[in-house]
Amino acid sequence: MNITKENTVAEVVTNNIRTADVFKKHGIDFCCGGGISIKKACEKHNISYTDLEKELATINNPVSNAYNYDSWKLDFLIDHIENIHHSYVQESTQIILQYAAKVAKVHGHHYTEVVEINSLFNTVAKELASHMKKEELILFPFIKKLVKADSEREKVTIPHFGTVNNPIKMMEEEHENAGDILKEIKQLSNNYTPPKGACNTFKALYAKLEEFENDLHQHIHLENNILFPKAIVLEQKNNI
Repeated sequence: MNITKENTVAEVVTNNIRTADVFKKHGIDFCCGGGISIKKACEKHNISYTDLEKELATINNPVSNAYNYDSWKLDFLIDHIENIHHSYVQESTQIILQYAAKVAKVHGHHYTEVVEINSLFNTVAKELASHMKKEELILFPFIKKLVKADSEREKVTIPHFGTVNNPIKMMEEEHENAGDILKEIKQLSNNYTPPKGACNTFKALYAKLEEFENDLHQHIHLENNILFPKAIVLEQKNNI
């Protein structure tokens, strides 16, 4: 892919997932806010486009160790999202909730930010649990029906939600809300930097929170920038 200033951040990351590391380094959102051009992203973050272009050019394309998610069939991509990212969220939230509760209880009197971090993460954990269930029980099965119908040249019955655009819009709004909460946690934790002399649980909490945010960024990118747009096109092709 020949990258230009007019390409959106999402387009570049979709073409080569490894470029996400470059954008993340500069604080450029490639999931929920990935719809803006690279030019606008550079202006917004006061970054030299020339410097960013050089960094992006160092990323080999194609990359043998990276997946070309954009080439995957949608039903396979859905299975990947569920098995990798949904499973990760389910497992990690339990660990983080335990860490956060302990750190808030032990250190909250001195580091008051951890009390708020504990509260915020409890909120996002509950929201993501509900969010993923809606995807797994409603949205994803319908997209798989679209894939099957397209393959077998059949018509899909109009779902109770009318069009796939409706649940997708809801999922995108929930993605944005979860992203906002994690941004707040990141700020409160000083970019996941534990205070000097912090105990191992404190350090583990911040390390796990950073890992969680990184996974969620890729998770949302796969849905917002690849799965959802292609599902909309597939539905239109089925004339729903």
